[in-house]
Amino acid sequence: MHILFIGTAELACPCLEAAHRLAGHEIIGVITQPDKPKGRSLQLSPPPVKVTAEKLGLPVSQPVKIREAVETIRAQQPDLIVVVAYGQILPKALLEIPVRGCINVHTSLLPRWRGASPIQSAILAGDAETGVTTMFMDEQLDHGDIILQRRTPIRPDDTGATLHDRLATLGAELLAETLTLTDWPHRQQDETQVTHARKFAKEDGRIDWTKSAVEIDRQIRAFNPWPGAFTDRDGTLLKIWKVELVSSTTTGADIVTTGTGALCLLEVQPAGGKRMSFAAFARGRKLS
Repeated sequence: MHILFIGTAELACPCLEAAHRLAGHEIIGVITQPDKPKGRSLQLSPPPVKVTAEKLGLPVSQPVKIREAVETIRAQQPDLIVVVAYGQILPKALLEIPVRGCINVHTSLLPRWRGASPIQSAILAGDAETGVTTMFMDEQLDHGDIILQRRTPIRPDDTGATLHDRLATLGAELLAETLTLTDWPHRQQDETQVTHARKFAKEDGRIDWTKSAVEIDRQIRAFNPWPGAFTDRDGTLLKIWKVELVSSTTTGADIVTTGTGALCLLEVQPAGGKRMSFAAFARGRKLS
């Protein structure tokens, strides 16, 4: 089967590698986002999928808008299009090209957490588990029929980073399993169970200390590494990377009382500085 792979983020790289390894399937091309400025120097940096594709010796295309590439894709005559963490909506004209359709690997147990940030949203909501879904794509966002799903518990110490990496591996395994099936199941999503994962912004990382310790702990873990959870201290921002739930009667320079409960600060990052233990941050500083 001739497969066109469309993806951008690091999350998609294990899926691309898994599809490339499968016998009886050929990746005929990879479409990803254009290179973008990165870092303080703003040098153009390739997206992770481009780096992986070039390592595998696969041809790469980087249209600014995917709709601009519809006729080029049509000429390639893919049997199947696989989409993982691409970052653009695919137009109907593109979805109709492959004879076996377009499938997506989504990092949630659909219909829960349709949208841009399912990993962070699951941690923020305190979900006990999450997972990955392979699904048929249609014109609506994360709406198509489910093919397969695989579950994983959300651990008490999971961050956005650790859960991302685990789901990336699970997604690759599930995609490989999906591609080996001769007949794909179709299971409609239960519209009564839909939740939406909105796109987060940097300001969403600001900590509101009137919230409960449990909520703040989830926020800090969900937004690690991006956008990062932060608070104001002496007119400057202090990022909070790691905390621990403690009794509200516990005292100490590293203890913060919240709206309900308390947190022990374990790892922080002052503005312009490096991540460090709170103990190292507190040395030589007058803290309140």
